[in-house]
Amino acid sequence: MPIITISRGSYSRGKEVAEKLAVALGYECISRDILLEASEQFNIPEIKLVRAIHDAPSILERFTYGKERYVAYLKAALLKHVQKDNVVYHGLAGHFFLQDIPHVLKVRIIADLEDRVTEEMKRENISAADARYILKKDDDERRRWSLQLFGADTWDPKLYDMVLHIKSLTVDDAVGLILQAVKLPCFQTTPPSQKILDDLALAARVQAALVEEFPTAKVSAQEGELFVDIKGPVSEEKDMIARARRIASNVAGIEVKLQFARRG
Repeated sequence: MPIITISRGSYSRGKEVAEKLAVALGYECISRDILLEASEQFNIPEIKLVRAIHDAPSILERFTYGKERYVAYLKAALLKHVQKDNVVYHGLAGHFFLQDIPHVLKVRIIADLEDRVTEEMKRENISAADARYILKKDDDERRRWSLQLFGADTWDPKLYDMVLHIKSLTVDDAVGLILQAVKLPCFQTTPPSQKILDDLALAARVQAALVEEFPTAKVSAQEGELFVDIKGPVSEEKDMIARARRIASNVAGIEVKLQFARRG
């Protein structure tokens, strides 16, 4: 069965769409769960990662290779969850990390700013001016976050299979359209598409294990084979290769092909 990612801005009704869709399909619905898992691996409180999302990625610069570590942990946690299929994910970066997996239906939910302002005023009991300011600030920071961490603009429609505008379309309409799309043959899980996901998940697990010692390592997997590229000074080549191979092999449980790029 397909995996569905829902990208959304705050107060765009995307959370409602995701939750209703999961109920209709009998799927697991996940979002903040992934952030919590990443925070546990990062060994910092979840609230700090939440603040990093809303205060732009600058908070991660306080940690050595903070960006690389955060992305590695978040990606590994997400891919672990979706490997079993039957998941609706409406959290961070699903459309980035799952971009190359054929049986993932990627959806963007949008809504007019004024409709979002009305929704935030109602939920937070604040003025229209305050709601508008908060929403614009949040949109700008999420966009900056996506560009800085993932090198892509979360508003780019090319990242998605469907972009649904909640206005004339209701939440139930959006759920109905997604339910129809998810039945299409192109989004069904096949042995080759599952293999792509399994390889990505394997590489992500190893990347997350290596990132503390080798934050710039590049990890990939193909047909169950694992490839790791690391860089370092010539004088440390043998030791670095041995340490990286030991870490990667322990996680993957298979032989690792490792390439060392000399840095001096």
